[in-house]
Amino acid sequence: MPFEPDTRYARSTLRPAPKDLPKDLASIIEYRKSGLSLNHIVGCPLECAYCVRHLFDNYGMKRPHLIMPDDQAVAQLVHHPAFRAHQTPLQIFNRATDPLLPRVKEHLHRCLELLDDLGLTNHMLVITRWHVLEEDVARLERLKNLKVTILITWSGISDPRIEPIDSSIARASLSTLASFASRTRKILYWRPIVLGLNDTDELIAEAYSMSQLADATVFTGLFHREKIRDYLRSVNVPDLYKLVPRRKILPREVEGRILKAFGGTPIFRKTSCGVAYAHGVHDYNGHFGIKPICDICPAEQVKICAAAHKVPTQRQVLGLAREVGLEIGKIDIFSGHIVVENSTEQQRYFIQHATGFQVHDRAHPHLPGRHGRSEEGWTQ
Repeated sequence: MPFEPDTRYARSTLRPAPKDLPKDLASIIEYRKSGLSLNHIVGCPLECAYCVRHLFDNYGMKRPHLIMPDDQAVAQLVHHPAFRAHQTPLQIFNRATDPLLPRVKEHLHRCLELLDDLGLTNHMLVITRWHVLEEDVARLERLKNLKVTILITWSGISDPRIEPIDSSIARASLSTLASFASRTRKILYWRPIVLGLNDTDELIAEAYSMSQLADATVFTGLFHREKIRDYLRSVNVPDLYKLVPRRKILPREVEGRILKAFGGTPIFRKTSCGVAYAHGVHDYNGHFGIKPICDICPAEQVKICAAAHKVPTQRQVLGLAREVGLEIGKIDIFSGHIVVENSTEQQRYFIQHATGFQVHDRAHPHLPGRHGRSEEGWTQ
C-alpha cells in the first residue's frame, strides 16, 4: 500500500527512547488477540501495579518516550506482513503507555488520521484509563473510515498501592463520549475484576450505572504473572490469587453475580465481542464457534455472528499456516475452531483474524464452560 510521510505535523515534544530498550519493546508492532498493535511510544506515569510493562522490565520508565516518528510507525504497520487492509483489527499504544496522556494523545490522533487518510476501514481499538476530553472526541469524530472504539478502563480498585488513579476519571470520560460522540464507539472496559478486592455489590452496581453511558460493557479478570506478583509483594500487597496461570483469572462465582446484576444490559466476556456489538458487525475473533461464550450476548448480535460464521476451507487454512511457518501436518479443522500445534500467539491470531474463526493450540485447549479462563475459581 503506498504511503507518503505527512508534513502537516510538527516534530514531537517527547524524548527519544533510549537505544538500549528491551528487544520486545523496541519492536513496535505485536500481534495480540484484539488486534495488530502499534506501540512506538513507551513509558507511563500511571503506576497500575498489575501493568504488563513489568514483563518488559520497563515499569520504572514513568515518562513517555518516542521510538520513531508517527509517519514511519504507520508505514511499518501498513507494510507489516500480517496487515490486511480493511480486515486486520488494530490497536494503538496499549502495551507500554496510555494513548490519552498529555503529549501522547497528539501522536494518537496523528496516527489515526494518517491511517484514516489511507481510506482504511479496519477496526481500531483505543484503550485508556485517562481523560477523554471534548476536543479529543471532536477530533475522533472527524475520522471518516476507521471503525474507532474507545475502551474506557475502570476497575473501582481504591487501594493506591494497586491502582492510584481516581476512578471518577472513567465516568467523566464515558460521559464526555456519550454527550459528543456519534461515529466513535465507546465501551466500559471493566478490568481487572479480582475476587475479594473489587467485586462488592456496591462496585458491581457502580459498574452497572456506568454501563448506561456506554455502547457495551466488557468485563474480565486479572492477567497474573510472576513478575507482577513479585511487584505486588514488594509494595506489601497480599497475594491476590494462589496461581499465576497463562490465562486470565475470573472465578465463576464472581461472573455469576455480575451477570445477575446486569440483567439484559449488553455485557460481553470478550473484547472483540463488545467491539463487534458496538459497531453492529460480527465478531472478528470468531467466538461464535465456541457457543458457551455467546450465551450472554443479545439475540440480535448472535444472529449477526451466526450469519458470518463460515468454516474455512482446508486450502485456506493451510495457506495461512504456511505463511506463518506452522506445521501443516498437525492442523485439524472443526465446525467451531481450528486446532494447531507448537504455535505462538502471534501465529494463531493472524490465522484467527484472517478467517474470523477461533484457533487453539492443542497443548492449551479451551475447556467447556470456562470461557478461556484459568482454572482458579472454576475447578471447585
